Amino acid sequence: QVQLVESGGGLVQPGESLRLSCVASGFTLRAYTIGWFRQVPGKEDEGVSCISDRDGSTYYADSVKGRFTISRDNAKNTVYLQMNSLEPEDTAVYYCARGGPSVSVQAMCVQNDHFGSWGQGTQVTVSS
Repeated sequence: QVQLVESGGGLVQPGESLRLSCVASGFTLRAYTIGWFRQVPGKEDEGVSCISDRDGSTYYADSVKGRFTISRDNAKNTVYLQMNSLEPEDTAVYYCARGGPSVSVQAMCVQNDHFGSWGQGTQVTVSS
């Protein structure tokens, strides 16, 4: 059974940091491109960041570039999203998802239909 379980969300003030975790089970995470997406009610899902299965190359949405960092710990079968300098606009439910082999991590990350398995999501709220 393929499972992706997100954790690490919470309520923080602007400028603070959170680290989200995505723990995979039922498959070897290293063999797949993994993405972080976020959803706000009434808006389309946004591909925040993705990491390639092939060479570890990464993609970041312009809105988070320089503030967020995606990483992978193969031994723990876990992908992380370190979120620094959080802004109210970052408030969303964050999901991790499993995609297929990556040729272009950017091309995959900008469209969520490249990802077939999703976690349950974790809420991130940034507010004063």
